[in-house]
Amino acid sequence: MALKDKHVPKRTCVACRQRKNKADLIHLVRSQDGIVIVDISGRIPGRGAYICHHRGCWEIGIKQNRLEYSLRTKFSSDNRQALIDFYNKLLGGK
Repeated sequence: MALKDKHVPKRTCVACRQRKNKADLIHLVRSQDGIVIVDISGRIPGRGAYICHHRGCWEIGIKQNRLEYSLRTKFSSDNRQALIDFYNKLLGGK
């Protein structure tokens, strides 16, 4: 009796548009008050978007407003800076 392969959910990066395993992407969620937060658990409800761990994807996502468009919000300067700080920390200050 053959074992069935376990279903692995796929999601698309908002920047590079590549489909990847959900676990390989970072989930961002717009809260009810319009602030965008990083959802490490991947379970926070709300309007969400996925982005790769690559610096280029974060730059496209933030600087070209793809995250704002996907999340249907406008970043405040503090929220934008918090996301930039997060990806700089994620990438080890590269």
